Amino acid sequence: MQTIEQIRKPSKIEQKTAIKSYEELVSAIRQVRSKEPEIEIEETNDKIKIPFRALQLLGDILKAMSEGKPVSIVPLATEVTTQKAAEILGCSRPHLIKLLENGKIEYTKVGKHRRIMFEDIMTYKQKMKEDQKKHLVDIMSFDEETGLYDS
Repeated sequence: MQTIEQIRKPSKIEQKTAIKSYEELVSAIRQVRSKEPEIEIEETNDKIKIPFRALQLLGDILKAMSEGKPVSIVPLATEVTTQKAAEILGCSRPHLIKLLENGKIEYTKVGKHRRIMFEDIMTYKQKMKEDQKKHLVDIMSFDEETGLYDS
């Protein structure tokens, strides 16, 4: 598995290929009726059955790449260290430790080391974004009410 530092944005060539591939894949997915469609690798003539959901995930990956976004796939059951969790959240490790100890994010201990489920980190990150958005709306509403902001 790659570390966060190793994940890079797709190159311009990869982006262009992803744009074309995404459109073609979406069109093909609409026509698929099987739960295990078969895909073919043209260069090797290999035919591979894959779960339909995996095909949809490939579409999600291509869409993100076509938009120039870096992509990484992490199983939700993955446990990460406190350092890695802090990097994902964009905070310091001591701040993350406070979040853990205050019960904001669940964790387990393996010996003396804390481990956090990747899914729990992403859930907390999403909640943080929602809270930030709510606070921004509250600030804008207050500014409008006091005449500091014209809508």
